[in-house]
Amino acid sequence: MNLLNRYARPIAYLLIATALAACSSKDVRRIPTPLTDIKSVLDVKQAWSNSVGKAGPYLFEPLVVGNAVYAAGANGSVAKIDATNGQTLWHIKVDGDLSAGVGGDGNLTAVGGPKGEVYVLGPDGKLLWRASADGEIITPPLVGKGYVIVRTIDGRVVGFNADTGEQKWVYRSRAVPLNLRTTLDMIFIGQNAILTGFSGGTMAALSLDTGDIFWQTAVSYPSGVTEVERINDVAGAPTLVGAQTCAVTFQGRIGCFNAENGQPLWTHPYSSYGGLAQDERTVASTDDWSVVSAYDAGRGTKLWSNDKLKSRALTAPTIIGDAVAVGDYKGYVHFLSRDTGLFIGRVHANNSGITARPLVAGKLLIVQTSNGDLYAYRPQ
Repeated sequence: MNLLNRYARPIAYLLIATALAACSSKDVRRIPTPLTDIKSVLDVKQAWSNSVGKAGPYLFEPLVVGNAVYAAGANGSVAKIDATNGQTLWHIKVDGDLSAGVGGDGNLTAVGGPKGEVYVLGPDGKLLWRASADGEIITPPLVGKGYVIVRTIDGRVVGFNADTGEQKWVYRSRAVPLNLRTTLDMIFIGQNAILTGFSGGTMAALSLDTGDIFWQTAVSYPSGVTEVERINDVAGAPTLVGAQTCAVTFQGRIGCFNAENGQPLWTHPYSSYGGLAQDERTVASTDDWSVVSAYDAGRGTKLWSNDKLKSRALTAPTIIGDAVAVGDYKGYVHFLSRDTGLFIGRVHANNSGITARPLVAGKLLIVQTSNGDLYAYRPQ
């Protein structure tokens, strides 16, 4: 099976295809590890559920802003949901298919389409403006500080005026021969910059006003002989805690950097196409074998690894309280102790699978499954 062509398939399909290809060639390393009974010390109860629309061939990650959850589906559905009780506050359908969602700041909501369509909705869910980024959008837009910022699959980052939809600037990253078809999320940093990763293993801070580079640093460097071996993309979103930002690459490294200038603080060899999570104490990630690992955020010391979910196509992790939560291809949400990596809880959403990382809304954990169902869990 040819897993990689000009661009790799979306993460969910890349992982599943990898497993299937390996199974067909009797590679037992890629057979999903069966689940075993665990001693649950975390009481996890479902608080509510809702539905927005199937993801199709894309990865749709919900967005949490305050007490609201925003979610979208491939059929153009976009919804705002009360995070406390799961009630739909508004639900609309844009006049086209979607391939990315959702970005927002609690006032404006933005989603993207497969042909570069950018839809921006007002506080009531009504369409305010529509623009084009001239390229497929699979990363959620970044909204705030007077801008709606989108990025296309070919590595361009485009800044639009949030009020009018006028295109203000475009940043074009260096082209690479082959890259993963994966989301490369953006975050705000400081007063007037955004931070994001790129294919080729670099991370950069861009001016919010012009798109120019403030600083750029290599998270890792390509290695190997073939183009496939040299794929070296930043995966998921960089994190920001205080003056420290952390990132991880596929076939590269995991590490943390000075957020003001990009200087490395610590790095270790690592490979992930999901991403990582960070809080004041811990950096956690799932590697491309679905092994979950945690590092001390300050020193970079490895704290633990858990390989009991190997090849289960895990999502990027989320840290909630004293737990690290991950979803898998069968729709299970696993809770691991942040201190030891041992299992402390597990729930099953549905069989459609979870490809987007879980998110935290207050004391709730929010997951969106591939068939568009949303579940809120309260771990205690």
